[in-house]
Amino acid sequence: MYHRTRIRRTRIRLVATVAAAGICALGLTACDSGDSGDTVTDKPKAKASAGATTGEKPAAEKSATPDVAKVGDTIALKGLEDGNKLDVTVVKIADPAKSSDEFTTPGSGKRFVGVQFKLVNTGTAAYSDSPANGAKITDVDGQQFDSTFADITAGPSMSSAVRLKPGGKALGWIVFEVPKASKTDTVQFAMNSGMANQTGEWKLS
Repeated sequence: MYHRTRIRRTRIRLVATVAAAGICALGLTACDSGDSGDTVTDKPKAKASAGATTGEKPAAEKSATPDVAKVGDTIALKGLEDGNKLDVTVVKIADPAKSSDEFTTPGSGKRFVGVQFKLVNTGTAAYSDSPANGAKITDVDGQQFDSTFADITAGPSMSSAVRLKPGGKALGWIVFEVPKASKTDTVQFAMNSGMANQTGEWKLS
């Protein structure tokens, strides 16, 4: 049963990646988001102050916004097509993360690291993707690691096929397999299975 589930998830992941590539191949104009090349942004959105909800005048709201996004911060990202936008938040980190079943374990000399993401569709078009395909984690030595299929005890995994209407939300854990000796430094996320021009980056250490 485990092997069949893993094969099915892998097929979904491959289909999502091919579909994202097809968007560009069939519609180069639609894929031009107006940016001149790829960008990596670590600038978080300003958090709503208490005054914004109580009607009081906000005091030094801008100074409360950190220069670099960290756990708990939200980054606004754009996809390949007009109308594709997400607010992406790194909610929590589980390091090391424990597998929720006895069959899925990290390889020898490695550990699981879980990152809980929250996605909010702020665009005008529906969002459809396999979010784990667009996530990477980097250690302090610059080594990057892709996501892996694993369920952890910290909570439910992010769906491998997320579909959100404008205003819709998704919450779930994305898991990475990294060497035990590695110290994680940043985590990145990009739309369109990682093929979007804009990538968000959060500092972990």
